[in-house]
Amino acid sequence: MPELPDIEAYVGALIPRVVGRKVARVRVRSPFLVRTFDPPVEAVEGASVLAVERLGKRIVVALDSDLFMVIHLMIAGRFLWKASGALPRGKLDLAAFEFENSGTLTLTEASQKKRASLHVLRGRAALASQDPGGIDVLGCTVAEFATVLRRENRTLKRRLTDPRAFSGIGNAYSDEILHEARLSPVRLTGDLEDEEALRLLTAARAVLTTWMDRLTEQFASRFPGVGEITAFHPEFVVHGKFGMPCPVCGSPVQRIVHAENETNYCATCQTGGKVLKDRSLSRLLKEDWPRTIDDWESEFGGSQG
Repeated sequence: MPELPDIEAYVGALIPRVVGRKVARVRVRSPFLVRTFDPPVEAVEGASVLAVERLGKRIVVALDSDLFMVIHLMIAGRFLWKASGALPRGKLDLAAFEFENSGTLTLTEASQKKRASLHVLRGRAALASQDPGGIDVLGCTVAEFATVLRRENRTLKRRLTDPRAFSGIGNAYSDEILHEARLSPVRLTGDLEDEEALRLLTAARAVLTTWMDRLTEQFASRFPGVGEITAFHPEFVVHGKFGMPCPVCGSPVQRIVHAENETNYCATCQTGGKVLKDRSLSRLLKEDWPRTIDDWESEFGGSQG
């Protein structure tokens, strides 16, 4: 699922291509994509793009006439940039947004479960209803971070990825953050010392900033291509690296699998050498983690965060 660095990469790539341009035409192929009916999708045609913004894991295209297109890519949704007049084709293409004298943004989803969504909204108040409310770890104070972190006594993994707590952090980058902080994914937030909370915030900022800079540089002169916005970057330290050596200590990366969710960690670096496979862990995960990706992302107001 695209997270904060990935969404920012898309935002940075879209701004020079669409801001100041009119939406020439919108073609929607999937009946599952559009989640609103008033205003209709057709209302954005002819409107000029004023800005492209990030709202959690959503991409917001702000238009004149106080209109907004809000796109949530969910797990398998991705964007491709194509020539003007390009039509949505094949099973993966859900929609195409053509911009005057620029090109066509195609929304794809490589999954049989169509989770990606498009909301067309009028007014900032309507847009605010799409915000899960999580704070930005790149701009918050240490006190704000610690307060939100401890507001619910959850595992660190679950709390970091709760869109109502922190904005834009999901399964992949939470693994990288927790490894950077040398903290167990199943450590409870209520047990964290002040120094550990600070270490976690410092790690979150370091990981997210590093990947934002890396992706910004990678896509400075071109739009992200097929497979380039991914949850499995080769440069990741632990996420998606089960069984491979931790680049810090050389121990094999471990994993916790619960329903559709997977967490990767290094036992040596994060859990004092303990491999997390006991019964108490299973009970803890059952109570603390949603069973499915849909549940994970849809706890806030029935929308995907």
